[in-house]
Amino acid sequence: MASRGHIPVLLDESMQALAIQTSGFYLDGTFGRGGHARALLARLGPSGRLLAVDRDPEAVAAAATLAADDPRFEIERARYSQLPELAEARGWSGRIDGILLDLGVSSPQLDQPERGFSFNADAPLDMRMDPSTGQSAADWLATASEQDIARALQELGEERFARRIARAIIAARQQAPISTTGQLAALIERTVPTREPGKHPATRSFQAIRIQINAELDELRSALAGVCDLLASGGRLVVISFHSLEDRLVKRFIRDEAQGASIPKRVPVRDAELCRRLRPIGSATRPSAAEIEHNPRARSAVLRVAERLP
Repeated sequence: MASRGHIPVLLDESMQALAIQTSGFYLDGTFGRGGHARALLARLGPSGRLLAVDRDPEAVAAAATLAADDPRFEIERARYSQLPELAEARGWSGRIDGILLDLGVSSPQLDQPERGFSFNADAPLDMRMDPSTGQSAADWLATASEQDIARALQELGEERFARRIARAIIAARQQAPISTTGQLAALIERTVPTREPGKHPATRSFQAIRIQINAELDELRSALAGVCDLLASGGRLVVISFHSLEDRLVKRFIRDEAQGASIPKRVPVRDAELCRRLRPIGSATRPSAAEIEHNPRARSAVLRVAERLP
């Protein structure tokens, strides 16, 4: 995620966190426009390898040029949840020295009105990271129940007026389809009675609908479930999140894998039997004031790091 011109977030911090080995094998969970991938390749030697994935066909097309020029690099059009099978196909399982997951929506997606991620311009209400598959946001809003819409807005967007907005959406769609970002943003603006300082009243709802449409939290859960089997001993997991729900999932996952198996109190057990798989590295890292000033979209970023135990 970055501002116009694609400025990768927490670039130096993520490269340091990966502890890159020149001959290592690495996975980049979201190519985007390749800011992190290019920085990683610059630190790899001739025998190092980097596999990147992205479900956005435009990102994959942008990566194809890099793949053609650099034999150390491959790109696959895929989701996070497919990382284990992609690694297995290459014989990389248990051999990967670093996995970088840069979550959320990318700046090129936000900055293209026709993608429907932003309410800054009136455009088709799409929001799919891969526009060739699945329901668009407009299609989902046309068919989802009031209860499901309210749940998504409340749970995924932490929107306090979720039920009120859901009712307004149901009422509006009975008169005419909600097919553009401008229609939805205006409806929410009319419906929400109070304003958060410096934030458009549709911000949380747009974020929630995007997460719903792309099953982003489910994809993250699937990716995290597989990383320990992919990483070599000493390999690093580095995750950059932009949403409190994402960060909470990552934080709990690292904590649980660092604690190991849950054992009832007073049951004698050796430490080795706890099956601890990860060790947290440092605490959460956030962008500096200078980075946020240069790239305001970095302001909500949180980086967490863990290392695979033997």
